[in-house]
Amino acid sequence: MFEKISSIDLTTNAFFQTLINNNSVLTIVLILALMASKSYILKFLQKKGKTNKRLKINIVNNTITILIFIGIFNIWAAEFHEFAISIAAFVVAIVIATREFIQCFIGFLYIVSSRPFRIGDWIQVGDYYGEVHSIDWAKLTLLEVNIDSYEYTGKTLYVPNSKLITSSIKNLNFLKRYAMHHFTITRDGSVNPFIFLDELYEKAHGYCADFNDVAIRYNQLIENRLDVHIAGPEPHIQVATSDIGDTQLIFTIFCPTERALEIEQCLTGDFMRLWFEQQQLIKQSN
Repeated sequence: MFEKISSIDLTTNAFFQTLINNNSVLTIVLILALMASKSYILKFLQKKGKTNKRLKINIVNNTITILIFIGIFNIWAAEFHEFAISIAAFVVAIVIATREFIQCFIGFLYIVSSRPFRIGDWIQVGDYYGEVHSIDWAKLTLLEVNIDSYEYTGKTLYVPNSKLITSSIKNLNFLKRYAMHHFTITRDGSVNPFIFLDELYEKAHGYCADFNDVAIRYNQLIENRLDVHIAGPEPHIQVATSDIGDTQLIFTIFCPTERALEIEQCLTGDFMRLWFEQQQLIKQSN
């Protein structure tokens, strides 16, 4: 009986020893364990997390990915070393072939170290505008934003991290709450807009009155953060002419982002009413 138990113990020990020495098995166990941990943590964050949920989920995803890479490298370190020696003559070719992936990883390190933006910020990368949804070692995920209407388009942009190195990055985060909204109205030169310019200013101040105090504080906050002077929060109207001689009114309104188009429509309506009233008076006088 004792000999049978000893034989079973030896067989069991040999089995586990084989598993421990088998790099493929260890790799599978490591990946399964980390993915299970990731799934449990994400479920916990989904249930309990109330603020910065996307930021926490993104951190968990990137942490688990890094741990998987580190674990696999440690398990296969000896094999990687032998493999590297055996292909030393082909290193240059491999670097060229994987250049895009290397640039993406370097771009990821650059973003993590310099932190030009955070999850949830509005940014511009090249010609792309969007809200930062997540970032990993290969790509930046943006929820596309129409910068003219300050609204989500419903499209998702995937920008390779390599583009973050070669393109300028603009942080537009303050536009999420308040925007320096510009719009232009063009008409013919039959009416002098200076006649009713003061009334347009009164209308603009009226539309901005309910948030004026908040706009002043937010304007000062942006100036202090950027250490520059920006226009606002008072509305500004500039009269100009186009290349073909038409009259242009250029409006600049510092207002909440979600109300920018509403105020633009109201001021456009007021301008059109005043314009046609003056045009009617000119016709009657003639």
